[in-house]
Formats: sequence, structure tokens, C-alpha cells
Amino acid sequence: MSSDLAPAIDRWPGASWAEASAYVSATMEFRCNLACTHCMIEGTMDWLQPQSAEAFDALLARNAAERQWRGLILTGSEITLNKDLPRMAERARASGFDHVRIQTHGMHLANPGFAQRLVDAGVDEYFVSVTAGDADNHDAITQVPGSFARIVQGLENLEAHDVVVITNTVVTTSSLSSVPALVDRLGQLKRLRQMEFWNYWPMAETDRKGLVVPVAELMPVLFDAIARAQALGRFVEVKNVPHCLLGEHRALLVNDQPELMIDPRFWNEFGRNGFDQCVYRKSCLSKQCLGLSSGYIRRFGWEEARLAPMGAS
Repeated sequence: MSSDLAPAIDRWPGASWAEASAYVSATMEFRCNLACTHCMIEGTMDWLQPQSAEAFDALLARNAAERQWRGLILTGSEITLNKDLPRMAERARASGFDHVRIQTHGMHLANPGFAQRLVDAGVDEYFVSVTAGDADNHDAITQVPGSFARIVQGLENLEAHDVVVITNTVVTTSSLSSVPALVDRLGQLKRLRQMEFWNYWPMAETDRKGLVVPVAELMPVLFDAIARAQALGRFVEVKNVPHCLLGEHRALLVNDQPELMIDPRFWNEFGRNGFDQCVYRKSCLSKQCLGLSSGYIRRFGWEEARLAPMGAS
């Protein structure tokens, strides 16, 4: 690990931002000013409801009394569109949360005054979605010209603050070729502690947009991105990739998620992914693998020749 990153990382014993069980997520917004082609909730955003003020109050009261979680994640379609975000963060800190994270596309962080306001309110962790490694690909995916430049500016603005930054990139046929370049493009960021790469699964039974990447094409690019990120001293997590395909990188598969407060109707849509499908499910001992999705299987089959059951580790 590079020496200039080590002191900052040591402030967070055990990379605590990666411990899913230590966090709870509250979905407090269902509006977005991007239109990402891979969005999981693009067809449900208009009827899913954010958590009520009463539910949020109850969450804060519970943690103040029980200290069940160390961190709160404020999330939604785009949480920075919620005008009460700074106040929610302040209240969370006052109720005993050691860390407050926002899950965001990061565009509004390009406004240095807004970024400062969030930091002052106690937001010390930023989980920022970056869809691709260059403006052309990124803006084509988000369908908003200039979004890449604003997100990168937002990440650069966070460099002035004592915060943790995590990036999230969904790997689709649209973003695949630029994922390694993304790692390089963000290489100068000292606050960026972890990069996450999420293999795309459609929230539907079919891959009607043709965004699912066959594993034969996915893995070489993913390995390249992992190597580049680790060379920069980043922590790396991988989501939704068959465990057996990761080889020496199998410890990077982390599909655990924090407890999520969300409109319960979301789970009906989420279940259409068809998680946990694999011809080797009965014999595989992996506790992290989610197998293949329905959309993948319908397009590319079961991949019996590429996958293999994992033994105990």
C-alpha cells in the first residue's frame, strides 16, 4: 500500500466502512436527475415511497438507546435532492451514529459550498456512483451531458476534507471497456479508499437492454481493473460475480449489504432478478456467491463449463 494513503486509512481501523453489519441504510428520496440506462428502479421510482419522517425519527431513537449500528447510510434515487439532507445528517450524529454516509451520483458535490455544508453536518463517508471511465461513455449511460465532469469535480472537491470516499461502478456492456481507465482517471484522489465493481443484473427476468456482460468478456477486464486499483493502494470489493471465477481474488467478493429501510414493495421487483441460480448450487460451499441471474441465463445459458463448485475455505 502506498505510504501517502496509509496514514489516512489507519484512522479507520479494519477498514470499518466495509463492515455491512455495522451500518443501516435509510431510503429517504425517490427522485433522480440522471437517467442511467442500468438503473435498477427506473420503472418503480414514480411509485416507491421514501421512508417517512416518523420512521426516520424511530430509527434515530432506536440507535440512541441501543447503539446497534456505528454508521447510517442516507440513500435513495438521489439523496442530494432532499433539501433536508444536512439536517438528517446532523440529527444522526447527535443520536449516536459515529459515521454518516451518503450514497450519491456525486454531481452536486461539484458545488464546493454544498460539499462543505455536508461535511459540516457530519457526513464523513461518500459512496459515489461513477458509471464509466470517460465523459463520452459516462454521459451516454447517464443520458445527461456534462455529468462526468461534474462528478469528477465533486470527487476532487472532497479532497479538501477529512472524509472517506468509496466509488461504485456497475459493469455493463456500455461501461465494460472503460472500467480500467476509470481506475486510472481517479488515481490522483487521496480520499478514495475503496472501489467497488458491481456486475450488472437486470431487475427483470430478461436482459431486454442487452447490458449483461458474458463472464468470458467480464473477467479479464475485471482482473485488469482490480490490479490497477490495488496498485494504487485501494481496497476493492466485487459484487454479483460468480465466486469461482475470481480465482486468487475470491476474497474480494462481498455481497453482504447493510440492513435496508425501504418501501417493502421494492422487494417484489428486486426478486425478479432471480438471484442464487447456479447448476452447482447444491454442491458449492461458497457463502458469498449469488450465482447467475435469470436475465443472464436466458441470454448466455448456465455456463456449466466455466463455473465450478467451491470447496470450504
